[in-house]
Amino acid sequence: MPKAIWNGTVIAESDQCEIVEGNYYFPPDAINSEYFQNSDTHTSCFWKGQASYYTIKIGDAQNKDAAWYYPEPKAKAENIKDYVAFWRGVKVEA
Repeated sequence: MPKAIWNGTVIAESDQCEIVEGNYYFPPDAINSEYFQNSDTHTSCFWKGQASYYTIKIGDAQNKDAAWYYPEPKAKAENIKDYVAFWRGVKVEA
């Protein structure tokens, strides 16, 4: 089962991930929300839409904008609506 790990802690785990452009997108109910803080950062993808970000915080360690999701994706990306993907040192083990 795929897991997202940062700083030695499993922050997401699910066997219902979607893989898009090589990234594992975890369902919203698969993330350990205690480690996620909303960010004001947004980026845009021409085919997926506008991404929103989370900063991951575990204890005193913080990883700014290390997770992203599409709250209102374009039609071709509806399958990843609210699903969460990772970068910036978050390791995904499949």
